[in-house]
Amino acid sequence: MMTDDKVPQPEAGGAAPERVPPGQKVTEGFPVLHYGEIPYYNDMGKWSLRLFGLVDEELTLSYKQFLALPRREFRNDIHCVTTWSKLDNVWEGVAVATLMERIKLKPEAQYVMLHAEHGWSTNLPLADFLRDTTFLGIRHNGVLLSPEHGYPVRAVVPHLYFWKSAKWLRGIEFMEKDKPGFWERNGYHMYGDPWAEERYDFD
Repeated sequence: MMTDDKVPQPEAGGAAPERVPPGQKVTEGFPVLHYGEIPYYNDMGKWSLRLFGLVDEELTLSYKQFLALPRREFRNDIHCVTTWSKLDNVWEGVAVATLMERIKLKPEAQYVMLHAEHGWSTNLPLADFLRDTTFLGIRHNGVLLSPEHGYPVRAVVPHLYFWKSAKWLRGIEFMEKDKPGFWERNGYHMYGDPWAEERYDFD
């Protein structure tokens, strides 16, 4: 994973220890971490979000259709595998439960692959994707997501390391069996629990 030269150094804060996983330091900034190019969108008519795989009928939402979905506020702490944590985030987004009302899963669906621009992907168990804390975010702390942070839509799965919160989301695939995404194929842990320090797996 590469960082740009704008990433602030984590700072020790006065956060309650029970909110900060082992090996993490609190930052007041919002570090930008990515690998490769950042996608920029000049024509949102070309953006869509596809829900596919083990579903009775595929669903593809245009940007206009996605923005028409009910949205609400979410509050959470986030923890990056590179050891920074950012507390008290306020997001606006679409709850996964709202999205799931529009599709019907097949019984064998047990895992999810999040597909992003440029072929980036990351996996997680369906049960984690369906948590009421998981959502698709469009605003962070009152501001529309910047391209660096995942505009127009990023998944947010706050109970796992933040690489699981895929930026530039374009597809959600429902699968029977688990398989590694881009990050997991390149040495990151298959699950990524920050409280268990499941950062990397090079075996």
